[in-house]
Amino acid sequence: MLSIFFFIFLSHACSVKSKLPQNIFILAGQSNMAGRGGVINNTKTNTVSWDGIVPSQCQPNPSILRLNAKFTWVQAHEPLHADIDLDKTNGVGPGMSFANAILTKHRSFGVIGLVPCAIGGTNISEWRKGSFNYEQMVRRTRVALQSDGVIRALLWYQGEADTITLEDAESYKGRLEKFFTDLRSDLQDPMLPIIQVGLASGQGPFVDIVREAQLGSDLLNVQCVDAKGLPLEPDGLHLTTPSQVRLGEMLADAFLRSIPSPIKANAISNASTMFTNYVSYFLLIQLLTSLSIILT
Repeated sequence: MLSIFFFIFLSHACSVKSKLPQNIFILAGQSNMAGRGGVINNTKTNTVSWDGIVPSQCQPNPSILRLNAKFTWVQAHEPLHADIDLDKTNGVGPGMSFANAILTKHRSFGVIGLVPCAIGGTNISEWRKGSFNYEQMVRRTRVALQSDGVIRALLWYQGEADTITLEDAESYKGRLEKFFTDLRSDLQDPMLPIIQVGLASGQGPFVDIVREAQLGSDLLNVQCVDAKGLPLEPDGLHLTTPSQVRLGEMLADAFLRSIPSPIKANAISNASTMFTNYVSYFLLIQLLTSLSIILT
């Protein structure tokens, strides 16, 4: 009876650990990262609502988790930023299609943990080191790392708010690269993979200047996925739901091209898990043997 209890306990412990994310992705930036796909502005009633349509590429998956506002891992579902980008109407973003695309192409990749941090309407200065958005993002990422996972990449979609004035647009490249460098330093990952999105739209007339800064980054291990040409909502600013799905798939392709082999990386993780389970089993047998001697 005692042995059965210990085996059940060990099985439960291993099951809980296996559900923690091994592959962590930070999602940060503005509203197009938070997700406005399917968000409808009814001018007659002056209300904004999400249509609730979730494409098949964005459906929940037991192997995709999100870190919620209470710093707890839960199964991810749209809208990913519902409790993060507060006082906004959130809809479909690129995060779920990104994660599902990775798992579709590499089923043994492991559990994915998404860390939503995007805040709509923010310019790059509101993400500088010391700002609330920056410090909250770093805090959330550090909590996420307590699951013994690894940060696989930062997914960054921001810049629409920096197209309003010429000064902000011309300063964007320097501010952006300072932000990336500070984040890598604070997360103690000097080569943290960063995949940013080239603007599809902007809030002002200087979109091309910001796009040039995004597409011409001099930092190592920084990629840019270009969203230009993806269809927009009637507001001319936010990506539609199908566009968000496509963007997520583009981000997944960029990530998978940047690593030698996610399968090999996961094989190492699986080998480590198998070793840990073997040691736990061995120690359990030793404990049961000792208890058996004592009871006799």
